Parts: sequence; C-alpha cells; structure tokens
Amino acid sequence: MQTKPVLQLSDVKAIAMAAEQHALANNWPVTIAVVDDGGHLLWLQRLDGAAAISAHIAPAKAHTAALGRRESKVYEEVINGGRVSFLSAPAVSGMLEGGVPIIKDGFCLGAVGAVGVSGVKSSEDAEIARAGISALGI
Repeated sequence: MQTKPVLQLSDVKAIAMAAEQHALANNWPVTIAVVDDGGHLLWLQRLDGAAAISAHIAPAKAHTAALGRRESKVYEEVINGGRVSFLSAPAVSGMLEGGVPIIKDGFCLGAVGAVGVSGVKSSEDAEIARAGISALGI
C-alpha cells in the first residue's frame, strides 16, 4: 500500500500567502482558491477589487486541475481546438487557464491538490497559482 501526501493547513496558508503577495505586487485583484486532491475547497480568498464572479471561477478552476491532475488550461485548449462536446464533461466546470495542480514528488496517482485563481488574464491567473505553489518548495 502506498503512502499518500496530503496538504496540511500550514501548507494551504503558505500557498495562499505567496499567491496573495504575487498578486498584490502586480496590482492584480483576484480570488485565490486552494483545494485538496478531491477538489474540495480548503481556502478561498477574494482580494479587494476582485470581481464577484471570480469567487465562483477560481474554485472551479482548482477543482478541475485537481480532478484532472493537469492544468485547467489543457481543457480550454481541447475545447478551443474544436472538441466543444467536452463542455458536457461531468463534474468539471472550470475549463479555463488558471488552475494548477500541486504535484508532490511526482506522486504517481496525481496531484495532492490544486490552486485556482481568477480575476486577471488567464495566463496571469496561472502565474499567481504557480507562485503560491512555489511556497511549498516542491
């Protein structure tokens, strides 16, 4: 039986703090969501000035990245490539860039969680998510 790494509250707080600092340094009003490997919300933070809808989009992006064990951008690219039927995939709604999985030691069964960000350009959302994950040093 394998031992599975999991996010602890201290990890989640470190991710959120680093993501927030990156967003504030760039004057980007965003919402930051951190989820576990099942896509369950562990942290939601809406910075001043972030659009209300971002509080729905960020967790959806994180959920998609956690369950899919890949960046949510992959799904956006599939849809933009013409496979629009993918929009009907069950339990997946955040198919936009900005959801990034957290991979620990190349854990073979996938991500230990994910970070989703919404509020600025999708590439900037993903940049903020990666900045948060970098706080873990993995």
